[in-house]
Amino acid sequence: MEPCVRKVGDELALCVRVQPRASSNEVLDVRNGRLLIRTTAAPADGKANKAVIRLLASYLGIPPSRIRVIRGQTQCNKVLRISGPVELPRAITHQPEANGL
Repeated sequence: MEPCVRKVGDELALCVRVQPRASSNEVLDVRNGRLLIRTTAAPADGKANKAVIRLLASYLGIPPSRIRVIRGQTQCNKVLRISGPVELPRAITHQPEANGL
């Protein structure tokens, strides 16, 4: 399975899959090489992108200004760039084995 995060210079590139207009705002787990994020925001006028950045920043304990969308502005599959040092939760960095361990 391909990891959802990789180091690019001094930054991290994080592949995410966004589900807009969800019933709740939440960061779930890694599925098919992408971190699944649900947001109640609509995908119009960049509202979902802004909501995802705020949600992910809160989840990681960093300011939203350190996260930006670099690919997939109008798509569900996006690549986010995170600047500066950040400690990623094990749920993002740990890729489960095929047997579920």
